[in-house]
Amino acid sequence: MKLSRRTLLAATGAAVTLSGCGLDASPAQSGELLRSKAKLPQPFTVPLPIPPVKKPTSPGRYRVVQRKASLEILPGLKTEVLGYDGLFPGPTFDVRSGQTTVVEQVNELDVPTALHLHGGHTPAASDGWPLDLLMPAGMQHDHSGHHDMNMQGGVMTTGSRTYTYPNTQRAATLWYHDHRMDYTAPQVYRGLFGLHLIRDEEEDRLPLPHGDREIPLVIADRAFAEDGSFLYPAAKDGPGVESAYMEGVVADVTLVNGAPWPVHEVDAVRYRLRILNAANARRYELAFDRGPATFVQIGSDGGLLGAPVEHETLVIAPAERFDVIVDFSPYKPGDEVTVVNRLDNNAPVLRFKVTRQASDDSSIPAKLSTYQAIEAPTGVVKRQWRFRRGNAGSHQGWTINGMVFDPVNTQAQVKLGQYEIWSFVTDVHHPVHVHLAPFQVLSRRGRQPGPYDGGWKDTVDVKPAEIVEVLVKFTAHKGKYLIHCHNLEHEDMAMMAAFETI
Repeated sequence: MKLSRRTLLAATGAAVTLSGCGLDASPAQSGELLRSKAKLPQPFTVPLPIPPVKKPTSPGRYRVVQRKASLEILPGLKTEVLGYDGLFPGPTFDVRSGQTTVVEQVNELDVPTALHLHGGHTPAASDGWPLDLLMPAGMQHDHSGHHDMNMQGGVMTTGSRTYTYPNTQRAATLWYHDHRMDYTAPQVYRGLFGLHLIRDEEEDRLPLPHGDREIPLVIADRAFAEDGSFLYPAAKDGPGVESAYMEGVVADVTLVNGAPWPVHEVDAVRYRLRILNAANARRYELAFDRGPATFVQIGSDGGLLGAPVEHETLVIAPAERFDVIVDFSPYKPGDEVTVVNRLDNNAPVLRFKVTRQASDDSSIPAKLSTYQAIEAPTGVVKRQWRFRRGNAGSHQGWTINGMVFDPVNTQAQVKLGQYEIWSFVTDVHHPVHVHLAPFQVLSRRGRQPGPYDGGWKDTVDVKPAEIVEVLVKFTAHKGKYLIHCHNLEHEDMAMMAAFETI
């Protein structure tokens, strides 16, 4: 794929500028800080909540009501959320591999929605195409107020919509969230997200921590107005954000499972932590403030690794998931261990309080799964996807291959059942997400994958002025799908592209 002189100069300039700032070689934020006006609590005064597991209405069938709710997120204040079942985050789906789940979504909000199962191997009709809108009962919508884009190509339903998930994939930590075109960022920010866990027999056989010792950690940042409502810098004249926040919205309150800087009591044993970065734009480099605890990674976006990998810190971009084991047995009752974010001057995230000694029948096997890296076949189709700032019609936005999102015209046709090598090329930081199929990272800048690239991924953190190559193969489902940046402000400002599986 040839680069124009203008594109080449832009990429070269970005590389020089970012290298001079020190951003080229280390993790960095992409966004502008949004500060709260509300009185904020002291860290570690709020207990860590655990999202409830969703119960089926009958085997394999579920009903979720999207509705507003007034919740106490900051102590003493009420925050209106848009919530699946009125929860923040939404309920956790805990399902089995190969067993289809059918979810009826009922929209009782005052805005359209579109639901995406992130990481799901899902038929196109249930994938959450951004114009397959679920309208609130009685609401008419003519797409006015959207960006200057071709608005054809969606299927609208009113009141309720049924999504079908075959779950024909390995055990993994997935998540679901709103995917409405141009408005994903504010609707996820206000609460439309939750976990979807898939389990299988391979995972069942492992002696991993389970029950109360398996803890989801959904990390996100938010800012609050003085009255406790969410602060979000929505554009005044249409979709997207104010121009000052085009890089992304980074807020000053860290929430874990919907609670600000929470605390959680643990026994002096091993715990399994399923970590999701559900922030709009913020990256985290998680670390413990005191040893000897480390993160032993057992899984990635798409399920178990072949063997465990130990990390002193975890760098997690928006939408990435890390499945890790943490061993608290070296600590004594009364000890406190704090998780901090090294990308934010060691700002607190959450704290664990060790309360007692206890027996522990768990272990971390040297071999976790049948996963193994695949060598790229010769002669495969290669595609390049360039993520750049650019003109999005009447305003500045973000583009892929120099184009804004077009829901009618696809940028690629991909044959099912065949491997392809895709290259992601960036100007600044972009967490790149591919719908439908997981991929394996082959290289960064022509060298080995990074320390956090192992396993099957569906989102990869691509650093400024970097090229990441991945190996991908789509199977089973024909239709239109998406590749996009998962910095949600970038996505809403047109950084999506459609491809079709054939």
